[in-house]
Amino acid sequence: MDPRIADKVSRFPDGPGVYQFLAADGAVLYAGKAANLRARVRNYLRPGGDGRWLLRFLENEAVDVEFVSTATEQEALLLENTVIKKHKPPYNVKLKDDKSFLMLRLDPKEPWPWYRLVRRRRDDGALYFGPWPSAKVVRRTLRLLHKITPLRDCTDHVFDNRSRPCIKHQIGRCPAPCTGLIARADYDDLLQRSMRLLRGDSATVLRDLRTQMGAAAATLEFERAQVLKQQIEALQTIAERQAVVGQDGDEDAIGLHRAGDEVACAFLSFRDGSLESCRRFSFRSQLPDDLLLSDLLPRLYEGDRHVPASVLVPSEPAESPLIEEWLRGKRGGAVSLHVPLRGPRRRHLELAEQNAALADAVTADATARRAEAALRLGRRLELDAAPQRMHCIDVSTTQGHETVASRVCFVDGEPDKSQYRRFRISAVHAADDFSAMQEAVLRSLQLCLERDSEELPDLLVVDGGHGQLAAAQRAIAELALDGELRVCGLAKSRMRGLPGNKLATGERLVLPGKELPIPLAENAPETLLVAALRDEAHRFAITFHRQRRGRIGSELDEVEGVGPERRRTLLRHFGSLSALQQASREQIRGVPGLPVRVADQVFDKLQPRPADAGKDGDERRAEDRGQQDRKR
Repeated sequence: MDPRIADKVSRFPDGPGVYQFLAADGAVLYAGKAANLRARVRNYLRPGGDGRWLLRFLENEAVDVEFVSTATEQEALLLENTVIKKHKPPYNVKLKDDKSFLMLRLDPKEPWPWYRLVRRRRDDGALYFGPWPSAKVVRRTLRLLHKITPLRDCTDHVFDNRSRPCIKHQIGRCPAPCTGLIARADYDDLLQRSMRLLRGDSATVLRDLRTQMGAAAATLEFERAQVLKQQIEALQTIAERQAVVGQDGDEDAIGLHRAGDEVACAFLSFRDGSLESCRRFSFRSQLPDDLLLSDLLPRLYEGDRHVPASVLVPSEPAESPLIEEWLRGKRGGAVSLHVPLRGPRRRHLELAEQNAALADAVTADATARRAEAALRLGRRLELDAAPQRMHCIDVSTTQGHETVASRVCFVDGEPDKSQYRRFRISAVHAADDFSAMQEAVLRSLQLCLERDSEELPDLLVVDGGHGQLAAAQRAIAELALDGELRVCGLAKSRMRGLPGNKLATGERLVLPGKELPIPLAENAPETLLVAALRDEAHRFAITFHRQRRGRIGSELDEVEGVGPERRRTLLRHFGSLSALQQASREQIRGVPGLPVRVADQVFDKLQPRPADAGKDGDERRAEDRGQQDRKR
């Protein structure tokens, strides 16, 4: 341990705050919170006892420690979360699953408000109800709510284009505000009743419904009385479920399994006394269990996640009172961190630990499969070692228009999305697949050579056969990387043979200097690996191409002053682009709301120039695009 750390810790305050262990370059290695900074950090320095001095990142990497004092323990926990998100310390727990629980959002400012399912609470003036512990629960609640207080549940697009009530109005689930069958005041009454129900005030609404049912029966309105009875039964179902959730059937269990530095975590949610969901995480950590749980719990319950009354843990976390207080603030009620020793709760915890062990086994098995696939691929390609970093290049185009390319990266058989790149192919090469591939490979490799954050791959795979491979080789030669970079092509499976006797060729590897491709066995590990790499490159390229293609419009998009709204106005007024092209200048000027200057520009743009008299619209548009590319 660096002596500067022990000396500095002796002068730490004994109040709450956040501490940070620093590397020689000033990077934050690990951040933690504490109710007593001096006592907490001293635990790391004690030789023996709980063994924290064995933590390798402190022994080998930490050269300094800093702290930030806070006024309260709650502030320390919130500050720790901010520090971790800002500096991303390598030894803090990182969870990839950041999905929040569902809530219901209602915006009273809308003309006809309705409940939307959302996962983020925003400061937008809307009302939020929840969060609910699962999507199944919130959708069931919303379904029952519409039985009691019928409200619209269609999107604005559907709502604005309705000309008659939908079937939900016929079965009593919607009052059909889209066609004016309910006044806004009556709709607001339904909204208020629904909000009282979601806030737990079911007794008042239940009493009103029973009064209305009695009045309907007294006046012999039996059909209306039957509808009210069904609403009462639905409301009682909601109330009963709320009563059950309020008992001890609502809890979470956290199981851990270690294999050296590899940690698997299983997070089980029990609702209504039964298991409802299980999430698993795998990460590396050298922290002892108490520190690990202290770091893990705030990550599991950050944001708008549902906090139950009881959280089952395998051992008591460090700073347990601080975490409990923070969870109580999020829940708005009592929360206990419990280490069960017997009974049903102990069985729940054992189930979580069993799931964590299974998750570790699955992860280890998947890692072994990926390593085996890379090793087998290296043998097929006669490489010196299994390729750890692989790039794949794919080109996507539509008859030479808006040609784009993608590069994806797999490291140890898994996607590394931080190394994904997209390229817009220049107009000079856009119409030639081989030239486009050469440009994409050249630009991809240039990024690897110029940026410190990128590395050359152990293997470069291009989507295609001999032509694409030759184009990639020309790009490699242009950068003088011959002999330093291995490259191959991956040809898709094709149907070959005579009609009635066609057979699939299977996936094939195309290698430099070899005329015949190497066939890959179906479902072999190396086949699945390169196919997954190629499919990911294709997905990434086609997504980018669709985005670009979505921006391709008519000549109207190239007219200054014509945006999406005016474009829609023109096409709606004339019925089609062809009709607009046939319109006279005066007819275009007569479009309501269109300035004369813009109308003249539209007319001039759509009329063929004298030199274009013998050309069709596609030829003229292609020339216009070429001129724009040359300007760029």
